[in-house]
Amino acid sequence: MANFRDILNYFRPYWKLSIFSIAATSAYEIIDLVVPYAIGQILNILSNQPLDKPLQGAIATIAETINYPVGKPLALGVLLGLIFIVTVLRAPTQPWLTSWFHWDIALRARQDQNQKAIEKVLTLPIEFYDENNPGRISGRVARGVANHTWTYPEIAGQMIPKLFRVLGIFVFIWFVEWRIAILYLISFVVILGFTLKKLKRLIWHDNRLDKYMENTESRTSEIISNIKTVKAFATEAKERQRQKLRLERELAVVENRIHRGYVRLQTWQRTVIQFCVFAILGLTLAATVNGQITLGHFIMTLTLSSMAYAELEPISTLAEIFARRYTSMVRFHEFLQEPSGVDAVSLLEERHETAESPYKFTGKVEFSHVSFGYDPSRRVLEDINFLIEPYQTVALVGRSGSGKSTLVKLLLRYFEPNQGQILIDGQDIRTLDVGNYRRRLAIVHQEVDVFNGTLLDNLTYGRADATFEQVEEACRIARLDEVIQHLPQGYYTVVGERGVRLSGGQRQRLGIARALLVEPDVLIFDEATSSLDYESERSIQLAMRSLQGTRTTIIIAHRLSTVREADQIVVLDRGKIVEVGSHQELLSHGGIYHRLHALQETGELLS
Repeated sequence: MANFRDILNYFRPYWKLSIFSIAATSAYEIIDLVVPYAIGQILNILSNQPLDKPLQGAIATIAETINYPVGKPLALGVLLGLIFIVTVLRAPTQPWLTSWFHWDIALRARQDQNQKAIEKVLTLPIEFYDENNPGRISGRVARGVANHTWTYPEIAGQMIPKLFRVLGIFVFIWFVEWRIAILYLISFVVILGFTLKKLKRLIWHDNRLDKYMENTESRTSEIISNIKTVKAFATEAKERQRQKLRLERELAVVENRIHRGYVRLQTWQRTVIQFCVFAILGLTLAATVNGQITLGHFIMTLTLSSMAYAELEPISTLAEIFARRYTSMVRFHEFLQEPSGVDAVSLLEERHETAESPYKFTGKVEFSHVSFGYDPSRRVLEDINFLIEPYQTVALVGRSGSGKSTLVKLLLRYFEPNQGQILIDGQDIRTLDVGNYRRRLAIVHQEVDVFNGTLLDNLTYGRADATFEQVEEACRIARLDEVIQHLPQGYYTVVGERGVRLSGGQRQRLGIARALLVEPDVLIFDEATSSLDYESERSIQLAMRSLQGTRTTIIIAHRLSTVREADQIVVLDRGKIVEVGSHQELLSHGGIYHRLHALQETGELLS
């Protein structure tokens, strides 16, 4: 569970610079107090009242050093020089010793944390993405990093130095009249304490609102991703109404609970602050009339206390801003603390694209007593045993939910078996480096993922060092060359977000060519033709047929026409293997495969 310490650790690599910049900014804030003090002493000189003893001693030392008589001209000159030093001379140095470092730290930390977020995205288990859509994840990261970035210069560059300024004012007033200083300190403690107590409650409301807003953004992201479905079912008005109600609930919480709470707190603060300023004025005036302090001290005390109470409002505002951002920052750290998947690839590895993989397999795959369930109490696969010989083409068939795709996920090490083991060339795949192991496998999904870029960029995604001749050969085998010659810029055609400028069949061919280009030892087709028209399916089947015997191939298919020529067909039902054999052997057996085949043949005749 993330907390305030995690927010502090966000800037931990820069703690030395942070201490330096905060100290420098605080020093400048305290130096500012010299000006009202000097003006008070000038007023004493003009009204023929005595200067403070430490100042008299300093002027006497200066007079002796420069051989100049002590008097009003020298005293005024010293005080004016002091004001010149703390105002004019400090002006060009302050931005570089304060603002520069505050933003430099914030921007560098933003780069670091964005990189950490990307690393977390790349190492989270697959099931995390089954429960959280891209809009939810990217929204949490974006808000968290942005709020950290904006908050640091405000807290380190303003809030903390202002607190030091308030403490410095207390010291100045203490030397003038300690009773007024104590009253001033007590009032500050009470106001800040009450403010923090109220902010804690408001943070709780902000936390609930942040989660609610995350869900709203998640739904908006889903609408954008599924806009074709929304339009196809004419549910635009329904989706608009649903989001409208959610936004109205957000506004109600923001207005009636959060914003109103901040306004009430601000009202209380201003009332108490003005009362305290008035009380300080009365006490200081009484002390001056009674001759306890000079006129210069009266002006200085009143000016400094007004400055101090004036700082309360920006301090409270900064605390309020921090409170509003606190939840999103904590939720960002909760995201970073999500456990990485057991299948996470090492991100520290420096892999050269031209380097040979340390693994090279013949493609012999064995499932030995494999059992698995996403929920350990409910098995999806039960005691799976079968062997795939090198260069064989094996098909996995069965009804939906029979465990075909789960077997492939286990082979790719997205999950680990609850029992049993999966062997490749006699080695348990769990003993192999997951990154190097996966580079010897390739999969073509039912929905091929396509990045927004050129066709060539997508083809070489898994192998950036491939030569153009190798790309052309892979496209020829996948029958993608027939498509490329009709594209406006050929290989350099931009395919659009998620490959929207390509048809389903074209994306499938792209997926096959991309998989072939990495020269895998095991090639997997996961429902690669289930959503295609007859012509596209036929082209993909021809491409798949040309690959038979060149490497170990695993085909998952609903359409049994895709798997007729497989060397071996494994039939699954309710997580168990019920039949194994060739197409003709299984038809003659008269089991589940025969029934599935008969149903599809009948469906084809009816169509």
